[in-house]
Amino acid sequence: MDQEKAEAYWKENITFIGILLAVWAFVSYGMAIILYPVLIGVTMPLTQLSVPFWFAQQGSMFTFVILIIVYAVQMDKIDKKYDVHE
Repeated sequence: MDQEKAEAYWKENITFIGILLAVWAFVSYGMAIILYPVLIGVTMPLTQLSVPFWFAQQGSMFTFVILIIVYAVQMDKIDKKYDVHE
């Protein structure tokens, strides 16, 4: 792999990781802590739990698992694009 291709690969990799971390931070901190005053009156269907509490307890974990799956699938595509797959 030449230097330009390697730099492009890592730039795309780091950009993608940054996007996923931003999504995780928004769900974990934004929905549960920062937007708490706005969302306190809203409840989750079927559970009657407030949205901030649900995101703090369950939603951030579900989001994290989904982000892991998205990362694995997308990185497989990026690896194949730059011919660094196994």
